[in-house]
Amino acid sequence: MPEQWFQVVEEDKIASPSLLVYPARVEENIKRLIKMVGSTDRLRPHVKTHKMPEIIKLQLQHGISKFKCSTIAEMEMVAETGGKDVLLAYQPVGPNIARVRELSDKFPEVKFSVCVDDTSVVRGLESAFQDKTDALGVYLDIDCGMHRTGIDPGAKAMDLYRTIHESRVLRLGGLHAYDGHNHEEDLFRRTERCAFDFQIVRTMAEELQEEGIPVPEIVAGGSPTLPIHAKNKEFTCSPGTVFLWDYGYGTGLPDVDFLVAAVLLVRVISKPGGNRICVDLGHKAVAAENPHPRVRFLNLMDGEAVMQSEEHLVLQTLNSNEFEVGDVLYGVPRHICPTVALYSSATTIKEGQVTGEWQITARERRLTV
Repeated sequence: MPEQWFQVVEEDKIASPSLLVYPARVEENIKRLIKMVGSTDRLRPHVKTHKMPEIIKLQLQHGISKFKCSTIAEMEMVAETGGKDVLLAYQPVGPNIARVRELSDKFPEVKFSVCVDDTSVVRGLESAFQDKTDALGVYLDIDCGMHRTGIDPGAKAMDLYRTIHESRVLRLGGLHAYDGHNHEEDLFRRTERCAFDFQIVRTMAEELQEEGIPVPEIVAGGSPTLPIHAKNKEFTCSPGTVFLWDYGYGTGLPDVDFLVAAVLLVRVISKPGGNRICVDLGHKAVAAENPHPRVRFLNLMDGEAVMQSEEHLVLQTLNSNEFEVGDVLYGVPRHICPTVALYSSATTIKEGQVTGEWQITARERRLTV
């Protein structure tokens, strides 16, 4: 047995850099998620973080049946794995409208939906599905404060929702609102901001229902506001990072209790002197959109990043003499979602032993559709 949960007994079996996934910890995170929300019926987890069929299978085994995706490739992966209710939280434009139709034809037993915030897209979807009534659900994407996508609540949003409701082709899905801008570390402040952001969503839902227009589902939030939305029974929660977790959320959201379930295995490839070691973890092996530290090493607590290029990461450490060329370091990414997409597969670990590989299928932009 390894001394630490993340260590691999036979490290020489794994090339570096590699992504390691610990299925038992993933499953524990699934259990914690269900316990927090209280019902699998109120869960529509996001696929974008892991992009792996095996993690979809684990969720299905625990009764989770609805999923959210960012790409059509992710949608296809979920459908191929057995998911029966799949939402694309990304407005399809251009040829992607035809791809959604092709996906619907390939998996007629799956309930597909998309998000929209523009009338022209609704008309494009109606045209693409004109001979397949009720096959595609449509959710109105509401901008609740992030100002990335979505329509401002108000008269224009109400009119667009009515347009979807009155469509003879499309199925009304409900409302979608993502509050990815709310990263308040303090739970009280995060809760206050969440209440402010979602009051406009609640108000719109109430006004629609007063008109006699149904709101079948309100898909709300991500991982940071999960504990808050979990208490609102009218919302469906859609976190993604919770399955693998990372040190960005792990340190920034102290009240959100999930386990790190994915680790990077890297090796010392050079010791250039000056209390420095160089490891094989460049921009191409860990998400580089954030400033350093982009990774936190579990067996090198004082390693400070001083230089990173495509294939190299130089660390300064007072413990450099303790490491030799070829020694292994284990690191937790600051942002796991784009890090996973840099790998074609993940090596699975159980009690320190290599047990196999999980393909990161949906890192591809296109599968068959």
